[in-house]
Amino acid sequence: MWKKLTASRVAILSMTISGLLALIKITAGVLAGSTSVLADGFESASDVVASGVVLFGLAAAARPADEDHPYGHGRLETLSGFVVGIMLAVAGAGISINATGKMHDIHPPPQAYAAWALVFSILMKTGLSAGKFHFARKTRSEGLRADAWNDTVDILSGVVALCSLGLTLYDPSRFLTADHVGGVLVGIIVIYLGVKVVRDSTLQLMDTMPDPALIEEIRSVASEAPGALLVEKCYARKTGLQYHVDLHLEVDPDLTVRESHEIARDVRRRIRDRLEWVADVLVHVEPGPK
Repeated sequence: MWKKLTASRVAILSMTISGLLALIKITAGVLAGSTSVLADGFESASDVVASGVVLFGLAAAARPADEDHPYGHGRLETLSGFVVGIMLAVAGAGISINATGKMHDIHPPPQAYAAWALVFSILMKTGLSAGKFHFARKTRSEGLRADAWNDTVDILSGVVALCSLGLTLYDPSRFLTADHVGGVLVGIIVIYLGVKVVRDSTLQLMDTMPDPALIEEIRSVASEAPGALLVEKCYARKTGLQYHVDLHLEVDPDLTVRESHEIARDVRRRIRDRLEWVADVLVHVEPGPK
């Protein structure tokens, strides 16, 4: 439970910071007349909604297993990452389209103070991204990891917006459209991130096998149990923050059903006790070679 609580607190903190940054950048973008800063502000506003979706997914995933959901509700956490990816792709498309429409507008150059809003945002997002990646690894939260990648791209989009604004400020007569191009680039970056997050979440929803190192870790722990001859097959699928494992274990064919069952129980207990990222293990006992 502490894992879900920690991830939830990170999501709430993210919503608060992203909301503050969105307000600062949108205000600065409007007052200073900067398309790139305004685009980055709208991107931060979408982060608030994205973090809210992640928070909902974490809360829903914490519900215990029931008769209709024997594997628990963890997939809702992965699904939240999928929804975040779609939202990012849509938001990025909107940002690019809006910036493209302003490309040929004749207007005064933006004010220089808008750059400070981007600098402040980059610094804040750097700390937030590092924190989310840390807790995502700790809790194995797909939704929180998607949100961390979102913040990482926020840093990149902020740098792009800052460079574009700087170019316009350097020589407005030659590079007035650079600020608008920066807005388009910010949108494209966000679209790319959205597609990546959707892909990663889809792989989880399709029961894609985890990293081979994790499977080998399961096999190693299972093989340590007395009476376990060989782990013939080992499958794992992620349901939220943990994995459910199906394991085919070979034992001495001359053992009784009760003795084989005791070995299977020992294997299951060892894996659950040693590997905290495993929710449960289903052990299939098979006769080994004589």
